[in-house]
Amino acid sequence: MGELKVKLIPVTPFEQNCALIWNAETLKGAVIDPGGDIEKITQAIKSAGVTVEAIYLTHGHLDHAAGANELAAVLGMPIIGPHTADKFLLDSLPEQAIRFGVHGLKAVKPDQWLNEGDTIAIGGENFEVLHCPGHTPGHVVFVNRTLNFGIFGDVLFRNSVGRTDFEYGNHADLIIAITTKIMVLPDDFGFICGHGASSTIGAERKSNPFI
Repeated sequence: MGELKVKLIPVTPFEQNCALIWNAETLKGAVIDPGGDIEKITQAIKSAGVTVEAIYLTHGHLDHAAGANELAAVLGMPIIGPHTADKFLLDSLPEQAIRFGVHGLKAVKPDQWLNEGDTIAIGGENFEVLHCPGHTPGHVVFVNRTLNFGIFGDVLFRNSVGRTDFEYGNHADLIIAITTKIMVLPDDFGFICGHGASSTIGAERKSNPFI
C-alpha cells in the first residue's frame, strides 16, 4: 500500500483549506471540505491523476461545504458527513451565501451522516470519526492513529482554536473536545487545519495559548 499524499487547495475568499488526499500507489482518494472554486479543485484532481471515491465534510459552514453539490455532480461521488447536528447549517447554506452576495446556492443533503466512532476510508486507509462540537454542533474530525495523521477542520489550528462566537457556538464544548479527544494523541501526531498552516499535537501542547 502506497503512502498517503496531501494537497491543500485554498478556496473561497476565506482561504479555506480544501484537501485532496490520495494513495500514492493506487491514486485513489477523497476530497475534504470543498467550499467553492470547484474548477480549481477539479484541476488539482486532474493534475494529480486521482480517482476521487468520496467527498467528506467536517462541518456545515459555507466556506467548507458550499461547493459539495457541484463537485459531487461533476465526480459522481457521494457527500459524507458531517454529524447530523449540523443539518441546520447545511439547510441554511443558501441564506449563508446571500449574506456574502452569492445567489442560487442550494442546500447540501449528505448521502450519509457521521457519528462518533464511525470509520471512513481515504485512499484505502481507515480514519476514525470523532465528534468535536463547539465551533459548530456537528463538527467532526478524522483521525488515523497508525499513520499519526488527522484532518481537524476548524477545531484546532496552529496556535489557535475554532471560533465559537456564533449563536450556536460553545467554547466550553470545544475545549472539552480538544482536551479529551485530540490532545491525548501523541506529540508527533500531525494534522491539517481548515485554515492556515498544518501543525503537530506536540507543537500545540507547547505553544497554543488556548489549551
